[in-house]
Amino acid sequence: MKLELKPFVLAGVLSAISVPALAELVVVVNPKNMAGNMSQERIAQFFLGISTALRPLDQTDGSPIRAEFYKKVADKEPSQVKAVWSKLVFTGKGKPPKEYSSSAEVKKAIEADPNAIGYIEKSAVDSGVKVILTVP
Repeated sequence: MKLELKPFVLAGVLSAISVPALAELVVVVNPKNMAGNMSQERIAQFFLGISTALRPLDQTDGSPIRAEFYKKVADKEPSQVKAVWSKLVFTGKGKPPKEYSSSAEVKKAIEADPNAIGYIEKSAVDSGVKVILTVP
């Protein structure tokens, strides 16, 4: 028996496959941190090693939230971010941000470090962190 899929059947199957939408992202700091609202450009400086005023905390390499954050805030693809940090590490001018496997872990680390900055899903925000940017 030969199975033949008609184009309209294939289109129906493909449309039934749902791609999860990414949650709204926010950039957060410890509530004790004096930082107020910041621009995307300023925040990108911390995550690309240009400024060391705040300690950036990253989500796991390869995670959708990380890719979305860098694309929207720094206008960079994951491979470009890796290249930036490889150069900084090689020249001894910086260490890449510590990575965490979830927004909950990033939030916990920020609660413990007044000089940290990170990004999490908006739904994870509570009184333990202060939002300084909602990522568009």
